[in-house]
Amino acid sequence: MSTEPLSRARIVAAAIDLIEREGADAISMRRVAAGLGVGVMSLYNHVPGKDALLNGVAEAVLSQIEFTDDPDAHWTDRVRMQARAFRQIAHHYPRSTMLVVSRQLHSAAGLLPVERALATLRSAGFDGADAVRVLRMFIAYIVGSLLREVGVTPTFAPVQTRTIRADGVDPALFPEVGSLSEQLGQCDHEEEFEFGLELLITAIEAYAGRREGTR
Repeated sequence: MSTEPLSRARIVAAAIDLIEREGADAISMRRVAAGLGVGVMSLYNHVPGKDALLNGVAEAVLSQIEFTDDPDAHWTDRVRMQARAFRQIAHHYPRSTMLVVSRQLHSAAGLLPVERALATLRSAGFDGADAVRVLRMFIAYIVGSLLREVGVTPTFAPVQTRTIRADGVDPALFPEVGSLSEQLGQCDHEEEFEFGLELLITAIEAYAGRREGTR
């Protein structure tokens, strides 16, 4: 048993460990207390309840994102840096990241990544509505990539990551699947993420150019 005094940070860290081992459904104040070797009522001196604990998990994960933003860089490069930073933390805490995107956070830790992303898009000339849409699109893309990469299911339980297998496929019925079976059977996650990121940025640049041309 640790002799370190009980604190909100210790409780949140224990919750993160439990989520990454067993999934968010495993979280309860009793389970976290048992993992820390303390009585469940002692947790309430630092965290008012399970909902606050889950918010604390989300905030703790977001606070670890290491942004290396360069205000002088082109907005597309700044978006790349921010997307990669979010992906990196999501890769370290895949199950907890699913919790992050499922909660509405109003603390400084929860709002800082959103503020930075929106500020980048606004400085690029996007109006408020478009900046929010673009941000949501990037979040959806990053989370979707994470689901594929680490094999996290909707209930946050890890499964073996699988690519599409085409062994034994009837080529008369599925000629493209059959001819591309080798490519479908392999996946470099880093390369796939970068490919999709570049497609998104290219599409957004084209969209911004069309909007600018109609003004």
